[in-house]
Amino acid sequence: MNHFNYQDNIFHCEDVDIREIAKEIGTPFYLYSKATLTHHFKTFDQAFSVPHITCFATKACSNIAILNLFASLGGGADIVSGGELFRALKAGIDPQKIVYSGVGKSRDELRFGLESQILMFNVESQQELLALQDVAAEMGVQAPVSFRVNPDVDPKTHAYISTGLAKNKFGIPIGDALEAYQQAAALANITVQGVSCHIGSQLTDVSPFVESLQKVKNFISTLQHTGIAIKYLDLGGGLGINYEDEEPPVPAQYAQALEAELKDLDCTLILEPGRVIVGNAGILVTKVLYTKQGGKKFTIVDAGMNDLARPSLYGAYHAILPVEDRGQGIETGDVVGPICETGDFLSRDKTMPASQSDDLLAIMSAGAYGFTMSSNYNSRPRVAEVLGDGETFHVIRQRETYEMLIAGEKIP
Repeated sequence: MNHFNYQDNIFHCEDVDIREIAKEIGTPFYLYSKATLTHHFKTFDQAFSVPHITCFATKACSNIAILNLFASLGGGADIVSGGELFRALKAGIDPQKIVYSGVGKSRDELRFGLESQILMFNVESQQELLALQDVAAEMGVQAPVSFRVNPDVDPKTHAYISTGLAKNKFGIPIGDALEAYQQAAALANITVQGVSCHIGSQLTDVSPFVESLQKVKNFISTLQHTGIAIKYLDLGGGLGINYEDEEPPVPAQYAQALEAELKDLDCTLILEPGRVIVGNAGILVTKVLYTKQGGKKFTIVDAGMNDLARPSLYGAYHAILPVEDRGQGIETGDVVGPICETGDFLSRDKTMPASQSDDLLAIMSAGAYGFTMSSNYNSRPRVAEVLGDGETFHVIRQRETYEMLIAGEKIP
């Protein structure tokens, strides 16, 4: 569920008229519902009865106001860069609820994580392990680690967001992982804490999760028989949402399927939901600039692929709704942006609201991998982010200015 709805034919975020936000701050902008974010986080977190930590996947939506909201609800953070660690700490997330994933952590980033005393590093290669040992030894501290093991499970999702197959760059093949754990256990400044596994994003079936968990369970048993104790089991994230006609399992079904496999494991579960929390809790609001008829109807808006990359990158579908429903009906065509690329579209050959200049459109299900994947391509300032909260709203990121575009640049 979400808290975007029509009231007297005007689209609202909770009880805020979206036209009023556009009038005050201009377009385009990302708009999130605080009530939806809160509901989705609690629904996911409370679905699990076993000891667990819900570490929100920061890459999905990293505004510190949203991270702070999750921290207030007891959440942690799954991070993949020093910048995301900085954000999480600034947002007030407990370092002992932060896990650090990613295949390319630099030594400076490893040092930052150790200085911050985070819960665990999800190590993805033996060379990374040795780098972490070196940094920890220089600092005179212990580095808490798990290895991300790759179970070679097909998540049945888009190839670009599949991470658990043998051909993917992530993790260590599960068949090679015992050697890596034995190496880690022998290092003076490494403390083995857990096992990590993440197979992909936007999964709409629980069976790949269960299959990967079964493989990881067997591997943990092997570790225990060799004297390596495991305190944490990080199962990653990846639970999908409804963009169009998908029917993903609800968090309660997901939790039930996982907990049925966890009966014999004495581990704290770490979960890394991202999209399932924020995806349908945010929209992108854009204004129609022009319309034209070529070989098809084109609706040209002021948001482009630099603002929302998913349609161009993945061919992803996002429903589009009129902010003001005048009974104008629907038509078929493309919704395109101002970027100088043929691939700049938000919707292609789909039904869309029949629109005219100055109409406002709501691009739905844009809360995950929307702003975080945006860029300044074509020297376009990044858009504002807004949080709807009951009858009011808060600008949680100011729209960039032209001066901000060249900050840090210098003519020699």
